[in-house]
Amino acid sequence: MRILSAAAVMVLLTAPAYAQMATPNINLIPELTSKSPEEKEQDAIRDKAYKESLKKIPDAKTSSDPWGTVRSEPPKAAAAPAKPKTKTGSSAQRSQ
Repeated sequence: MRILSAAAVMVLLTAPAYAQMATPNINLIPELTSKSPEEKEQDAIRDKAYKESLKKIPDAKTSSDPWGTVRSEPPKAAAAPAKPKTKTGSSAQRSQ
């Protein structure tokens, strides 16, 4: 029984290594084919047109930071302190 379980463990451990070596040149995406010379030329033309269109975009000269001008002025002085509250009503009459 021990020999059988040891053999099973060895098979399970060596199976992934064998599977990696057994398939050296399999195309997993058969519908993907290489491009013809005409297709390569068309791709080159498209790439060139794309790069030329990128050159036509003007450079941004100003910052696009929307919060950049929020605190453009220094903070103003603190407002005058509020007047102290005076006692009014029934509680003011009791203290007198």
